[in-house]
Amino acid sequence: MASIAIENLAHSYIENPVRDADYALKSINYEWTDGGAYALLGPSGCGKTTLLNVISGLLTPSQGTIQFNNRNVTSLPPEERNIAQVFQFPVIYDTMTVAENLAFPLANRGLDKTEITTRVSQMLETLDLSTKAGKRANKLTADEKQKISLGRGLVRHDVNAILFDEPLTVIDPLMKWELRTQLKEIHQQLRHTMIYVTHDQTEALTFAEKVVVMHEGSVVQVGTPEELFNEPEHTFVGYFIGSPGMNILPVTVDGSHATIDGFPVSINGFYTPSKDARTELGIRPEHISIKATNGTRSPDYNELPVRVKRVSDIGRQIVIAVTLGNHTINLIVPEGTSVPEKHAFITFDTERISIFANDRRLSVASSS
Repeated sequence: MASIAIENLAHSYIENPVRDADYALKSINYEWTDGGAYALLGPSGCGKTTLLNVISGLLTPSQGTIQFNNRNVTSLPPEERNIAQVFQFPVIYDTMTVAENLAFPLANRGLDKTEITTRVSQMLETLDLSTKAGKRANKLTADEKQKISLGRGLVRHDVNAILFDEPLTVIDPLMKWELRTQLKEIHQQLRHTMIYVTHDQTEALTFAEKVVVMHEGSVVQVGTPEELFNEPEHTFVGYFIGSPGMNILPVTVDGSHATIDGFPVSINGFYTPSKDARTELGIRPEHISIKATNGTRSPDYNELPVRVKRVSDIGRQIVIAVTLGNHTINLIVPEGTSVPEKHAFITFDTERISIFANDRRLSVASSS
């Protein structure tokens, strides 16, 4: 296992990049600690696979350095970095049996036959492939082949890191949940450094100890699932994490008060954004309550008059879309909640409000 440190790392597929927009990866500094489980999360085209391929050695970065355990590996090819990489689609030997595929990387490293047999047997059991150990890989389903690819990366105990590039794409939904659980259990047992690329927030948040959220080639936040949900540092993190994501609303802010389309809202804290900043309020759907109204606004300063636009019953919860002025706001309430038919008041949990200036989260300022 290894710690992986990147410093001033950037990469462009253009020969002579000039602008920020020319870079698939903009300057990144970060360190993955030895034995940690991480996810690179973001939409297609955000740079996460490029970053993974730079770490593995499949790409040489345009600038910056990569170190494994304080050893500079920036110019080393993949085979000299001692990593295992699992790709989006299965990479296996069709003419070999399942057991032979799992044994191949161990035999290449000259391990004792008894050790190889033990590790292969353990991996077959972990992946629920014991009954197919002697079956040729070309006779297997796509998800079974991908399980072999996962096993070939996990069966080695001497790797510096295991890198996963959206490995569950071809796996059926039920199997995805089982394999994610197994991967997490294997990580807890072996403590390999694991970096897992995905655009699926559920995969990232259930697998990783820390999630690296990427947007347009930049790392916008690194944090635990709880930190990303409760304290997004960027508006992108707010609305990308969650289903539905955080409501992001343009506001004006004056100390401990915000105004949305002329409607005042109290906020918990004192904020002083610069006068020319684009200021927005973030509130998650889970942190908004709703009640019916006869059209007359309550004296409560924080009650906002809205119109119910859409109601979606998703089982244990109800997702309600309402309109406030020109803005649509989503909120989530428990199943069985009485939902007004047309007019309603909504209330924000003031302790759960985030304030952003030019997409970045603002810290609470002193009121003195």
